[in-house]
Amino acid sequence: MAKAAQKVILSPTRDIPFDKLVLSQSNVRPVVDADGVETGTFEIPAGGRRFQALSLLVKQKRLAKTAPIPCIVRDAASEILAEDDSLAENMQRVALHPLDQFRAFQALHEKGQDEEAIVAGFFVTPQIVKQRLKLASVAPALLEVYAEDGMTLEQLMAFTVNPDHERQVQVWDAVKSSWNKEPYAIRRMLTETSVRASDRRAVFVGVDAYEAAGGVVLRDLFQGDDGDWLEDPALLDRLVAEKLQAEAEALGSEGWKWIEVATDLPYGYSHGLRRLAGDPAPMTDEESAAHASLLAEYRALEEEYSGQDEYPEEIDARLGQIEMAMEALEQRPLIYDPAEVGRAGVFVTLDRDGSLAVYRGYVRPEDEPREEAAVQDGDGADAMGQGGNVDGSGWQHSRTSVGGTVITTGGQPIGADPTEEDDDGAMTPLPERLVMELTAHRTLALREAIGRSPGVALCSETPRGALMLRFPSKTRDVLFPRLFDVA
Repeated sequence: MAKAAQKVILSPTRDIPFDKLVLSQSNVRPVVDADGVETGTFEIPAGGRRFQALSLLVKQKRLAKTAPIPCIVRDAASEILAEDDSLAENMQRVALHPLDQFRAFQALHEKGQDEEAIVAGFFVTPQIVKQRLKLASVAPALLEVYAEDGMTLEQLMAFTVNPDHERQVQVWDAVKSSWNKEPYAIRRMLTETSVRASDRRAVFVGVDAYEAAGGVVLRDLFQGDDGDWLEDPALLDRLVAEKLQAEAEALGSEGWKWIEVATDLPYGYSHGLRRLAGDPAPMTDEESAAHASLLAEYRALEEEYSGQDEYPEEIDARLGQIEMAMEALEQRPLIYDPAEVGRAGVFVTLDRDGSLAVYRGYVRPEDEPREEAAVQDGDGADAMGQGGNVDGSGWQHSRTSVGGTVITTGGQPIGADPTEEDDDGAMTPLPERLVMELTAHRTLALREAIGRSPGVALCSETPRGALMLRFPSKTRDVLFPRLFDVA
């Protein structure tokens, strides 16, 4: 059954005396009083130039003040607002000043029309409506400056990035007399305490997760996809730290001795550390078959189009996809010796693009297995005297962590309070690396003292060939009053 076409109903005209017409401030519906009763006066939201022409004729005595003027009158309770009539007429004829359009859209929005209704009524895109409403929300003082051509539209757009009217006015006062009042400078000043959405920390956490945690986002409708700023850097840093910690805890099951977590690794973070050499994990049967299939397709396409100067666009795109798929299969995780994993550690940080970066297999000097003969050249006597853990095979084992992998950030175990002190008043043991450095300094001091006064020491050779230095107690206390206290 055919659907009946909707009938078009034209609005009837009504003759109204000219002296009962006034221009609408919304810019012909009856003017009503507080009780909703018509006052006999009618506002004109559309047709202002015709009204001005009629006013000129009345002034020239060529038209009576009470001459009837045909008008289309809308009811005061009509769903079509005066702003609808005015904006529709002017947009379809002569371009409005942009500010007039901004304010018209804002008036429609404030009177109950949502963005979809405005889009449908004026045949514009949703983005344009959002932008116009955003521009109309700038500080009134700056809108007046724009209306008087005191700033450009691009500058006004820049002020929409921060909704704080007071801050907007402060920034304008600072830049209006400056040589640099470009839009980018205005945006920078309005967002100087915020973090760009393209920042690697924001990419790592995700803007959605940041907003879900209560973070505020300053959105710039006139920039690209990264034209947003995160207004709470402290919250962002906390979310980054929590996510990095979760990633580090997941790595703890691999058996590493330590995991260091840092948003930014310092320069030379791996200096002096040995890197384990792992073996790439072999491909599974499925992965090997997939790799072989991709390689065969790649070679077949190359051979088929080898005689052409350029590959067709779709073939070039396919070759790129194959290369990426093959590279993903060829990048194999490394397998390390379990014995080495127990003494090595991992660095967990952020990459430049905001992705997770994990650097496995670093061994610190204090965790290296050391032969007794290598140690005795510098501090063999002290290692033995300090009760070094030397077994029959000649290896001194590094200390192991209690409770599995130790996860630290900034040198402190995660969750520990760096300001907390021991309640029992016991002296905290020195770090093993510091003890090694002090021992080396002590050895150098001993050598220098012996070179200057060889008569103060009695030298004897131990069964293993190492030199044992015996000092008279008084001589030792005078020469080295503090160095021997670190043992």
